[in-house]
Amino acid sequence: MEINKNTWEHLHGLAVEAMRHAYVPYSGYPVGAAILTADGNYFSGCNVENSGYGVALCAECGAVSDMIKAGSTDIVAFAAVNGNEEPVVPCGRCRQLISEHGSERTLLAMPVGILPFPEVMPFAFGKEDLTEVPTSTYHED
Repeated sequence: MEINKNTWEHLHGLAVEAMRHAYVPYSGYPVGAAILTADGNYFSGCNVENSGYGVALCAECGAVSDMIKAGSTDIVAFAAVNGNEEPVVPCGRCRQLISEHGSERTLLAMPVGILPFPEVMPFAFGKEDLTEVPTSTYHED
């Protein structure tokens, strides 16, 4: 699958559209995220805050949830934007989520440009790490 300038423009547009639906009465910091999967599908999400700050939903989580609900997997390209429509860096929790549903080939639109996932989160913890502990209940299906 070719990921070109048009792909990034489309992802950015989807992220901006999602950001415009964000629910951010506490921080006033809207975020939208968009994903392209290996099967050619696009998904998006926005952040949804809660008065119990720790239970807010990040835009990245919403986009991955939308992707999983549709039965898609394997994030190949990802973009997130703030209220100024500028690329933003996913938080650590969301990087872990992207890691779980992407690969070393996953590309992210960052404030400094397009980066491969390993440059955004080197030494990511993944499913394969769970198999290193003999008492782990994780089994690859």
